[in-house]
Amino acid sequence: MSYQVLARKWRPRNFGEMMGQGHVLQALINALDNQRLHHAYLFTGTRGVGKTTVARIFAKSLNCEQGVSATPCGQCSACREIDEGRFVDLIEVDAASRTKVEDTRDLLENVQYAPTRGRFKVYLIDEVHMLSTHSFHALLKTLEEPPPHVKFLLATTDPQRLPVTILSRCLQFNLKRLPPEMIRDYLQRVLGQENISAEAAALKHIARAADGSMRDALSLLDQAIAYGGGQVLESEVQAMLGTIEHGHVVHLLDALAAADGATLLQRIADLNEFAPDYDDVLAELLALLHQIAVVQAIPGAVSDEHLDEETVARLAAALSAEDVQLFYQIGLIGRRDLAIAPAPRLGFEMVLLRMLAFRPVTADGQRPPLVAPARTQAAPAAPRQQQTASPSLVRSEKTASTAPSKSKSGQEDEAWHRLVEQLSLQGMLRVLANNCALMNREANTFHLALAPAHASLRNSKMEERLQEALSAHLGEKVKLSFTITQPNAETPAALQERISQDRMRSAEEAIVQDNHVKTLQEMFDARIVPDSIRPVD
Repeated sequence: MSYQVLARKWRPRNFGEMMGQGHVLQALINALDNQRLHHAYLFTGTRGVGKTTVARIFAKSLNCEQGVSATPCGQCSACREIDEGRFVDLIEVDAASRTKVEDTRDLLENVQYAPTRGRFKVYLIDEVHMLSTHSFHALLKTLEEPPPHVKFLLATTDPQRLPVTILSRCLQFNLKRLPPEMIRDYLQRVLGQENISAEAAALKHIARAADGSMRDALSLLDQAIAYGGGQVLESEVQAMLGTIEHGHVVHLLDALAAADGATLLQRIADLNEFAPDYDDVLAELLALLHQIAVVQAIPGAVSDEHLDEETVARLAAALSAEDVQLFYQIGLIGRRDLAIAPAPRLGFEMVLLRMLAFRPVTADGQRPPLVAPARTQAAPAAPRQQQTASPSLVRSEKTASTAPSKSKSGQEDEAWHRLVEQLSLQGMLRVLANNCALMNREANTFHLALAPAHASLRNSKMEERLQEALSAHLGEKVKLSFTITQPNAETPAALQERISQDRMRSAEEAIVQDNHVKTLQEMFDARIVPDSIRPVD
């Protein structure tokens, strides 16, 4: 016997086997049991939620030889023939392939004749919205004055395209998308009957990929069984669907929480090696942000059983509620615009960089600094003619005379800041140097401190390039020694941010004290918008 796909083998044969759609089933069951039958029913909903299945069960309930009821016997000839698709008084039509008015007239010309075998002649028209305007006019005439032995069951995924004259003559039932948990439980039941082993996480991925459609879920399950050689494993389902491990999404949020742009871009580069669907990645990110928001509101309330509670709690503590809400909103809008981005990865990167760029200000009115501050905020560079005579600045044992109040450590900090600026580094190399602090120098060895949050900036290639740049600038071979620890001294990046904040505070104070501004406030009840103030270079 040939193999029968799961979507057909496990199609419900009665209302009791249907999953979900209780609001529709209850209305139909009551109508059948109380003999309150309308002449036309319209079933709407997305693909694979059970529109035609409900219609066939309803047709079986109308024509069962045991009588009209919500529980057809399933054993009589009428029930068996309907299940097998060969009942003469159930006329199924695919409107997508029969859109012409001539097709509709041919279909309806025998409406006035009594059923051949059954109690009712049932017309099941699938994708009815595909009919032409003239076809709707032909159908409308029959719907206005239908014979008592005829029932119309219409199904569509797009009810907005139906004329209101058709809609007004039908009882409408909207079938909803099925929740992933319900789909997962049904798939588990099916696999139990089929004696096939499966991992719970794999079924979760399939249920989410089905997007509310039970038929799609069963088709994906068929594919997963074939892909896994008779078993359903999470790793193989992920490979089949093109999904990624949840840890990648957690790493992205870790970088966002640390406001670490360099690490964020590196995580995206790592992710790109798996050729993911970036729309799915954004969906995973939004789902995780939702769980974080829930935990922030109600500690311990993780509703997704496949998420690690410790991870969600850690991220909930690392991110402010404002950040979570902002990231979620930016992600929603970014997911909508992803399709029009020049490339999916570029669009995805811009969404995450936008999350960093538009973070809320802190309680003191300042915006948290990024790992790599903009170059425009840097302290002014030393004149070019001074750069050639600067090597002595970093030699603590030969330091030029400074202000008496400066300690040796302070002199080294200042010397390192100037040296980094004079090196004219670019890109990631500049980011690395800006986030290091000079602990001390022993002969030709520079001992640098790098915060743990920025440790990913350092690798052998970057260290070698920075070492070469220093050696070339100083005219002697130097060696770098990195220690991953929170710097006690101020890094160049921190100095640049402090200078920027000082300039911003001075600008704000100047605006507040300006006599013209005060006059405008008094005369017109004007107010100062803090975010509109910018320092003048």
